[in-house]
Amino acid sequence: MKRFYRQFMQPDDLTTFRISIGETVLWVAAQTDLSLLVAAKVRFYRRQLRAYIKSDPEFMVTLEPRPVRPGAPPLIRRMGEAAGIAGVGPMAAVAGAIAQVIGEDLRAESPEIILENGGDVYLRSVSHRTVAVYAGRSPLSGRIGVVLPPCPAGLGVCTSAGTVGHSLSFGRADAAMVIADDAAVADAVATALGNRLRTPSDLEEAVSWAVRRPTVRGALAVMGKHLAAAGAVELVPVEKRSVIG
Repeated sequence: MKRFYRQFMQPDDLTTFRISIGETVLWVAAQTDLSLLVAAKVRFYRRQLRAYIKSDPEFMVTLEPRPVRPGAPPLIRRMGEAAGIAGVGPMAAVAGAIAQVIGEDLRAESPEIILENGGDVYLRSVSHRTVAVYAGRSPLSGRIGVVLPPCPAGLGVCTSAGTVGHSLSFGRADAAMVIADDAAVADAVATALGNRLRTPSDLEEAVSWAVRRPTVRGALAVMGKHLAAAGAVELVPVEKRSVIG
């Protein structure tokens, strides 16, 4: 999928760059150009993931939570924990988990950072940021945003869809967005939220389910002209995007 939405991602106060290695295509905004360091981190975590999958091939293909083997690295444990919270397979958390661990690794180099990995965002910021909601052909797409409070400890904002992009979804959501303390959890719960959305009548119950998951702060879902939100979700009209989910 061509990530054309990135043309709207221009935070004026940060330096932006892109990293593409294998299936991992990151857009990063940081206080300085950290492209070489981020590329090294991507390669490190991709090797780690491949090695674990080689030892446990089912980890890659299962659509249900799977216990993680003793001694697994933190990336794998984080994916396994997120899958358990959401009731999905651990690979549903992979994009958010990679963004999370790289963002944490770069805390000393850039106190403020935004990493977007295929619609899944980890950010750490001392100011308010607006995440614009891209929802395919929905009339709400790109016209509404979620305001995030300052989050110096870090925050995950992840989006799944059944009608847009390459995400595996069993639902028909144009956008299923989750805000959580951990991007791996946000990623997994966004997948599970999207799976629950078949018709607009599912919206309110589904977002209510999502915000009851541990560490989840808020959830939003869009189907056509219909929208539902629960938890800490402050919606605003969007004119200029600083981040898009």
